Amino acid sequence: MFTGSERAGKRVVAIQTLLGTAKLNGLNPAEWLTDALEKLPTWPNSRIDELLPFAPEDIEALMKECG
Repeated sequence: MFTGSERAGKRVVAIQTLLGTAKLNGLNPAEWLTDALEKLPTWPNSRIDELLPFAPEDIEALMKECG
């Protein structure tokens, strides 16, 4: 895939990875991205992991594992 530069290519890979992860976890990628971008400006940095594209029950399980 042609992206114009190596830096742009890395950005494309990051975005595609997030969208693919959302899809694999049963989320609508467009809805997840819209929701995450709307929340991001006011979301606390300490909870940024909650915006990752995982189903809510998966996030809860991960939080329990981490303590």
